[in-house]
Amino acid sequence: MPSTNPDQSILELRIALTTSDYERSVKFYCEGLGIEPAAIWNNGQGQALVLNMGAATLEIFDEKQAETIDQIEAGKRVSGQIRFALKVPDLKAAMERLLSKGATLVHPPVITPWGDQNVRLQDPDGMQITLFQAPEKMG
Repeated sequence: MPSTNPDQSILELRIALTTSDYERSVKFYCEGLGIEPAAIWNNGQGQALVLNMGAATLEIFDEKQAETIDQIEAGKRVSGQIRFALKVPDLKAAMERLLSKGATLVHPPVITPWGDQNVRLQDPDGMQITLFQAPEKMG
């Protein structure tokens, strides 16, 4: 939801993901996450679509913090400079959908020290994805 604070300098975070196989990635993210495109752009020279994925934040980690998170979620340092972390209402269902659409399981679900249930996956292009579910929604 956009902020109405006139002093806020950023109104929205968008991540532009370039893929080697557009159709595969569209199917992976739309069907795998159960999201309908908010916009589709076909400008005659290329293709793009926009997916609304809830509130966005940017986390900036130093190498030691990235290593700590990778150790918790995957048992070793495996992610690159960018990793998606997606809060989902049902971790098991989201994980199964993504796996059925071509995700690779990097590490089975774990309970983090802060109480979330996290699972580490990789999309067909190699992007690391953390799915996480807050403890109040687990049951």
